[in-house]
Amino acid sequence: MIKCIAIDDEPLALKQLASYISKVPYLELVASCKSAAEAKDAMKSNNIDAIFVDINMPDMNGLDFVKSLSQAPIIVFTTAYSEYAVDGYKVNAVDYLMKPFGLEEFKDAAAKVKKQHELMNAAVSAIDDDSIFIKTEYKIVRVDIAKITYVEAMSEYLRIHVEGQQKSIVVLLSMKKMEERLPSNKFMRIHRSHIINLKKIKEATKNHVMLEDGTELPIGDLYKENFLAYINSKFMSK
Repeated sequence: MIKCIAIDDEPLALKQLASYISKVPYLELVASCKSAAEAKDAMKSNNIDAIFVDINMPDMNGLDFVKSLSQAPIIVFTTAYSEYAVDGYKVNAVDYLMKPFGLEEFKDAAAKVKKQHELMNAAVSAIDDDSIFIKTEYKIVRVDIAKITYVEAMSEYLRIHVEGQQKSIVVLLSMKKMEERLPSNKFMRIHRSHIINLKKIKEATKNHVMLEDGTELPIGDLYKENFLAYINSKFMSK
């Protein structure tokens, strides 16, 4: 199932959007939100695969909301204002629904979401405990898990930094899926946008980690407790 959030400040439009989502068998509505702030709260406690979001909303519009996310899920914009169409695609939206739209139009957009979701899920596959296959730039490459230093989120894509390689590997994949592929005893998510190889840590403070190659990364508030617990477990006792 593709977990979704519907966002629209107009109650009737939000109700219709939720109804359309319920009619597509592979979509699961996790939350209906009247604002970007509500959506952000919902995303803190749920892993979201896709967002159907209105552009013209008070406080924070849909475009600004998506741009504010360190790693955006799959995006479909809805709006009554056609001048926003080009801007919508600037943030890698898979589709753009012009209000008023019907169920068939929505199903077409949902099909694009499904296709993108399948591509993202198929981007990385495990070979064994030591290696993974990654689909990137129209080819499949084998990567030694032990040589991955850290993974960095960039909207719908990830940048995988590998020891000994000047050029990082860019892959269409979510952080959630990458976490599932990497062994949890060797890798840890320390930020919404970063997963690190625990063996590559050189120094650590309460707010930052420095890796062996000199890369300094922030520790997010949501991940701090877990990371510090790991560090404390490695202290030598008397």
